[in-house]
Amino acid sequence: MSEPNPVTLRLSQSGESVQGNFWEQVGGRPTFERLVRRFYEGVATDPVLLPMYPEADLEGAIQRLTGFLEQYWGGPGTYSEERGHPRLRQRHMPFKVNPDARDRWLQHMRAAVDSLGLSPLHDATLWAYLERAAHAMVNTFEE
Repeated sequence: MSEPNPVTLRLSQSGESVQGNFWEQVGGRPTFERLVRRFYEGVATDPVLLPMYPEADLEGAIQRLTGFLEQYWGGPGTYSEERGHPRLRQRHMPFKVNPDARDRWLQHMRAAVDSLGLSPLHDATLWAYLERAAHAMVNTFEE
């Protein structure tokens, strides 16, 4: 028997997901696409975060974050198939991620999560992860 997904909220006695994994429970790829596109609407207007993205249209970043999040939450493993191990801290090292950048990231992500209208449990579960991830990406305290 394979190991259960660590983000499955409830398991049957046989170890199978009773209601699907988190990714399935919140609506799969369409939900994560809405989340990430709404998030990047905020980033596109942010003078601190926008310069961290080399693409003029942000579409590459949108696809990467959508793929990463859906894989993390139990969706397809396309992100790792295409890009290898996520190595989040290593991938963010070239950028100055200070507490201000983290807080701006969280502000835009909070608006995006709120726009989904998730159940309180799903909202809290997703937000707890996003908040931990944002704090883990801080790599400098310089302004």
